[in-house]
Amino acid sequence: MKLLACIKVSGYSDHMKQLYNTIGVGYANLRKPDPRIEQAISTALGNAKSVLNVGAGTGSYEPTDRAVTALEPSIEMIRQRSPDAAPVHQGTVEQLPFADNKFDAAMAVLTVHHWSDFEAGLLEMRRVAKQRIVVLTFDPTAPYFWLADYIPEIVKLDQPIMPVLSEFERILGETTVTSVPIPHDCTDGFLGAYWRRPEAYLNPLVRSAISTFAKLDDVSGPLAKLQNDLNSGAWAEKNAHLLELGSLDIGYRLVVAQW
Repeated sequence: MKLLACIKVSGYSDHMKQLYNTIGVGYANLRKPDPRIEQAISTALGNAKSVLNVGAGTGSYEPTDRAVTALEPSIEMIRQRSPDAAPVHQGTVEQLPFADNKFDAAMAVLTVHHWSDFEAGLLEMRRVAKQRIVVLTFDPTAPYFWLADYIPEIVKLDQPIMPVLSEFERILGETTVTSVPIPHDCTDGFLGAYWRRPEAYLNPLVRSAISTFAKLDDVSGPLAKLQNDLNSGAWAEKNAHLLELGSLDIGYRLVVAQW
């Protein structure tokens, strides 16, 4: 991995810097790309040969069969990129340091809710992408899975920062939106990845790689209730239908704009 440039990270608050650097510790080990989600993203990228990955983190979901350039604001994330990862610039999506139509496509994976200016970020991606934009995001109008029953603050945190899907079309023009069901054994440890593995949320290492938990205050009470429900069998009884499913639609969406 090569750090090509370090630009002034403007539009990026001290709070967000701390958040990225906090969840960045150990991120590469806990947020491994899931091959099924990876395939969905690859298909959405179509025949694009050059791709910009914004909010690239440690390199998850970066195609290996295309020329990829990464952009990431957090130096902690950048340090964890593997030596053979795509070359990376430190910076933010709101001010991309690239020429117009530089790339065939631009992609963003589970990052738009961290941007300081959603519209500016999308317009910058549109400026540098010749063919298409591919965004994996979460639909804030979708029903939340069972974790919100224990920690309702999750909904209060997510809904204000997750852009509604109609905003993508307002800014970019016509888009296609497809559901991305999450496999029960998903290898990427984002918030919804453990919907069939509730015990994972009790692990502080797992929570440390999930931005939502980094923004929550003390969750020891709700987690103690979850532990009790797991021990008593109450969780399994209430969620028995989940244990029979191989994947679940819990609101993750792939948004594609092309021209």
